[in-house]
Amino acid sequence: MPVSDAAGAARDVRMRGFQSRTSVDNVLAWIDEHSAPLTSEPVSLADLHGRVLAADVTSPIDVPAFDRSAMDGFALRSEETVGAGDYNPLSFAVIGAAMPGQPFNGSLRTGQAVRIMTGAPIPDGADAVVPAEYATERDDRVEITSAVPALKHIGRTGEDVRSGTVILLRGHRLRPQDVGLLASIGLPNAEVVRQPQVRLIVTGNELAEPGESKRPFQIYEANSDIVAGLVARDGGANFERVRCRDERDEITTAITAPGADVVLISGGSSVGSEDHAPSIVRELGELPIHGVAMRPSSPAGAGRVGEALAFLLPGNPVSCLCAYDFFAGRAIRRLGGLPGEWPYQKTRGVLASKIVSQIGRVDYCRVRVADGLIEPLALSGASILSSTTRATGFVIVPASSEGCAAGTEIDVWLYG
Repeated sequence: MPVSDAAGAARDVRMRGFQSRTSVDNVLAWIDEHSAPLTSEPVSLADLHGRVLAADVTSPIDVPAFDRSAMDGFALRSEETVGAGDYNPLSFAVIGAAMPGQPFNGSLRTGQAVRIMTGAPIPDGADAVVPAEYATERDDRVEITSAVPALKHIGRTGEDVRSGTVILLRGHRLRPQDVGLLASIGLPNAEVVRQPQVRLIVTGNELAEPGESKRPFQIYEANSDIVAGLVARDGGANFERVRCRDERDEITTAITAPGADVVLISGGSSVGSEDHAPSIVRELGELPIHGVAMRPSSPAGAGRVGEALAFLLPGNPVSCLCAYDFFAGRAIRRLGGLPGEWPYQKTRGVLASKIVSQIGRVDYCRVRVADGLIEPLALSGASILSSTTRATGFVIVPASSEGCAAGTEIDVWLYG
C-alpha cells in the first residue's frame, strides 16, 4: 500500500523538521499489510497458556469414554426404585463396589445394587445411581428412600466431548480452561502461532540505569520497563533490551543482530542532530513512514530491516507508550495471531471540560474518570509520565475533529 502522505519520509529531517506527516490510518494500513501471523510450532501443554492456535483442534476420543457415575451412592436398576420413599424404603443386596479406575466386574440382577463413587464406570445392568444421602447400608444390604429415573446421576459416554468434534478453532487464544480441555482429550501439545521475538534498542547518552548513580543532567531510563510489560501483554517472546549510546555503529549493530521479528528503537527518532535511528533504518532496509500526524508521538516511524519490522518510538515516555500502543503493539499482536485491536476495555462517559485538537491530527488525551464524568488531565505533555499513572485511561480525538466540547458523551479506553 503506498503511503501517499509521507512525501518527506525519504529525506534527512535532522535539524530540518518534517515537511509532511503520515496519517494514523495510513500507518495502521501499512502495519496490517506487513504483519501476517508467523509460522506455527508445536508447544507442550505446560507452555500453551495464552498462545494462539494455528489450526482447529478435533477430539480423537469421547469424553467421558464410558458411562460414569456423577454421584457417590449406589448403582441399580431404575425400574426397581419406583415407589421408594421415607415411609416405603426399598431394600437391595449390595454385591460389590465400583471405584474410579476400578470397575465392578459382573452384572447386576434383579434386587441387586453396587456401591459406586463419583467417576466410577456404571456396572453392567445398572441404569441409574441413588445418591448416598437417600441410602442406608447395613449387613451387605442397602435401603433406599428415593426413586430415580433411568440415567439419573449418570454421565453418558461423549457427554462432554464427542470424538470427531472440533472443540477449539484456529486463531483462539488459549485460556486455562482451554488447555485443560486439550489435556482431557489426551493431547500432549498443540500447534500454535509462533510468538514474535522482540528486541528493544534504547538509545541516549543522557540515560542512566535505575539503581545506579547518575551524573548531573542525566535522567533515569524508564521506556524499556514500560515496553517490556506491553510486549508481554501482547504475546511477544524473548524480549531483549539493548542499551546504545548515540553512536551510529552501536545502533547499527543492535538493529542488524539476528533473531528478532520486531525491532523497537526507543529515542533518537526525531529531528535532532544525534537522532540517527531513522537514517540507519532507511539505509539498512526501508522506512516508508517517519513522522505521523498525531499528538504525542509525531516523530514515530515504521519500516523493515531484512525480515524484521522496525518501529521508531520517541524518547519521551508518554510518546513512547502511545507510539507502541498505536503501532508496534498492533504489529506484535498480529504477528502472534492475536487481533490487532487494543486489548484495553472501553467505557463511555460525559466530558467534564473541553478537549482542543486540530483537524488532520489524532490526539491521545489522558483523562480521569469519576462518577461517569471524564476530566482531561492538565499535565499532559509527552514527557510527563506521571500523567499516565494519574489517569484512568485515554480518549482518542480523531483527525476529522477540532476537539470535543464539554458535555459530549465519548469513549474512554481504560488503562486497567
